[in-house]
Amino acid sequence: MGKVAGRKRRRKEGRHVTIRQTYQYHLLMLPGFIILFIYTIIPFFGNIMAFQNYQPIMGFLKSKWVGLANFKHMLLPDTARIFRNSFTIAVGKLVLTMVLSIFFAILLNEITSVKFKKSVQTICFLPHFLSWVILATIFKNLLDTGGILNQGLMSLGILKEPLMFLGSNKLFQGVVISTDVWKEFGYGAIIFIAALMGINPELYEAASVDGAGRLAKIWHITLPSIRVTIVMVATLNIANILNAGFDQIYNMYSPVVYQSGDIIDTYVYRLSFVNAQYSLATAIGLLKSAISFIMIVTAHKMAKKFANYQIF
Repeated sequence: MGKVAGRKRRRKEGRHVTIRQTYQYHLLMLPGFIILFIYTIIPFFGNIMAFQNYQPIMGFLKSKWVGLANFKHMLLPDTARIFRNSFTIAVGKLVLTMVLSIFFAILLNEITSVKFKKSVQTICFLPHFLSWVILATIFKNLLDTGGILNQGLMSLGILKEPLMFLGSNKLFQGVVISTDVWKEFGYGAIIFIAALMGINPELYEAASVDGAGRLAKIWHITLPSIRVTIVMVATLNIANILNAGFDQIYNMYSPVVYQSGDIIDTYVYRLSFVNAQYSLATAIGLLKSAISFIMIVTAHKMAKKFANYQIF
């Protein structure tokens, strides 16, 4: 009995020693936890507005409880349209950005000149760090009916009259997707470049001995070697399947293209700060979060099933 009690006492003392030795690290983490609690946990309780007829003057406690009445608005044509727009734009951005990022990373990996490679990387990474407030102004000037693009296409005889790139419901989604892909593909390639650097060079040397060309090496060595990274990035991006990019679209769209460019975030913004329909806006935002959660869980299970890979 004495030996057992001694072992328990030593284990207990060991735990106390560990805590005393690492309390400095916990103190370093404390500001981050406080910020997380203030800006993430506390606002989460605001979702109660989705089940109320919320009136700011009455607050959460005195506003009338309406249950699921606000969620009935999900069946309205406007709500279906914004969810469809959000899904279309978000999927287009995620798929094209990822494909172009992989392609760009492989191209950089094939370049032998270090100086040229670094120059290309710097040029392609730079747009990611520019605000959409700045880029939206630039693109508006470029894509205006009197802008450089329209004038150039007309001078070459490709167009007879200028196109309204940002004022046409047929063109707006394509413009939004293509400009976002241009902005993000270079930065998105960073993780794939890192994965490519971890491939054993002896694999390429063995393939060269067997007579494999560059395309064969890419297909049979490069892509299989970064498969896990591709699955991981795709799984993480699934959570953002309905985040079509509020800052970009808010700075580029106008009432003329609400039909094709209005997404969940911009619609919720107008409901909240223009129309003061806080309960309906919260209900739509809560539904978006629920769908995103379902998508990330589904993507995690698919990654485990088909690629034998799991993030957590």
